[in-house]
Amino acid sequence: MKAIERWWAGLTADARALAEDETGDVPGWVLVTLMTAGLVVLIWAVAGPALTGLFEQAISRVSGL
Repeated sequence: MKAIERWWAGLTADARALAEDETGDVPGWVLVTLMTAGLVVLIWAVAGPALTGLFEQAISRVSGL
């Protein structure tokens, strides 16, 4: 029975150490940030001219120019 208790104590200690680890997943966050920035640039490149035209049309209708 002592072997099981030692095993359980080691397992819970490992689980506690893993839960208290605050190093995080830096490469994962860097990848998410870069992918988000890439999507923003891609969407801006595709939709930018259409949004500019829509904005200019709305401004001309409101101002009556």
